[in-house]
Amino acid sequence: MAPSTSLTHTPARPNAGRIRRSAVAVVAAVTVAGLLSACSYGSKSTDKASAAPASASGAADTKLSADTVKIGYFANLTHGTPLVGLQEGLIQKELGATQVKTQIFNAGPAEIEALNAGSIDIGWIGPSPAINGFTKSKGTSLRVVGGSASGGVKLVVNPDKIKTLDDLKGKKIATPQLGNTQDVALLNYLAEKGYKVDAQSGAGDVSVVRSDNKVTPDAYKSGSIDGAWVPEPTASKLVSLGAKELLNEKQVWPDGKFVITNIIVSQKFLKEHPDVVEAVLRGSVNTNAFIKANPDKAKADANEAIKAAAGNALDPAVLDPAWKDIEFLDDPLAGTFQAEADHAVKAGLLEKPNLTGIYDLTLLNKVLKEKGQPAVADAGLGVK
Repeated sequence: MAPSTSLTHTPARPNAGRIRRSAVAVVAAVTVAGLLSACSYGSKSTDKASAAPASASGAADTKLSADTVKIGYFANLTHGTPLVGLQEGLIQKELGATQVKTQIFNAGPAEIEALNAGSIDIGWIGPSPAINGFTKSKGTSLRVVGGSASGGVKLVVNPDKIKTLDDLKGKKIATPQLGNTQDVALLNYLAEKGYKVDAQSGAGDVSVVRSDNKVTPDAYKSGSIDGAWVPEPTASKLVSLGAKELLNEKQVWPDGKFVITNIIVSQKFLKEHPDVVEAVLRGSVNTNAFIKANPDKAKADANEAIKAAAGNALDPAVLDPAWKDIEFLDDPLAGTFQAEADHAVKAGLLEKPNLTGIYDLTLLNKVLKEKGQPAVADAGLGVK
């Protein structure tokens, strides 16, 4: 869920564990909290290894410039690209003899810290922590090198208390974390509707309650919140408990698209191992094509990876609508990335950032050109 990732500066410390993956299995030990939330901090992993499969050129021992590449992501449906790509071996295939080591996170700040520390080289992550990491490092820590997912965020409410969008005044609406991607989206939406809310405290015409996704369903059942602006699969979990979808965030974005997950890489690794980054991007592009061509198989792959990670698969009543609402794509939707940063500034949660140079889409566009696909744009935020 990239989704629940924060623009605030709460410190976090990722665990040092790493896992080794085969081309056909993604096995990681994370808590259910890590599965349904990206708000708490840290990461957990186990080890599993096997021989690398054949690369795109057909040679299992194809030699790239790095022996290993360390990849981070969340055990979350909005991170379906790495879940499916690793489960199907599509990412490892492009890397040949370069071994994949993965680390699963349940918080954006923890993943950024791991990237800065060199514990991972490449990561799938939401826009808020990417913006935060880039600005805190004064533009030296990371680059966004590709897109991954759009959508998968909804406002769901108690239908007995809220029947229309005009009924929000005086109600308690949960978001995953102060300053996270969904928190900023809700604050911006409420401001556009004329509601006054103090961004830091959440107090105002509508009470914005910061609630970890893992406890939000219980908060809803107890009546302590009246609704939530949350990512999948939490939104569909609430619907399964009787909540009603009042607004899909797609409705407030042009063309119904907005970045929810993208791909980042440390600038050091990008400079030293561009061939490895290109291979991962090729695997990502191939995975997104696989997901589109085989949606049911991809959905099953993602759920199998989640089951391995958390011990339990998602119920079809939650999995099916959640998966359907997420679009997997290669375009990082840079224009919406800038807009999300602007919304955080307007809410008073972020000083106006200079995001010039946060994108380097050179390798992605090379891969897309090879496949006869159009180039994607960086909205003027690319490396100069």
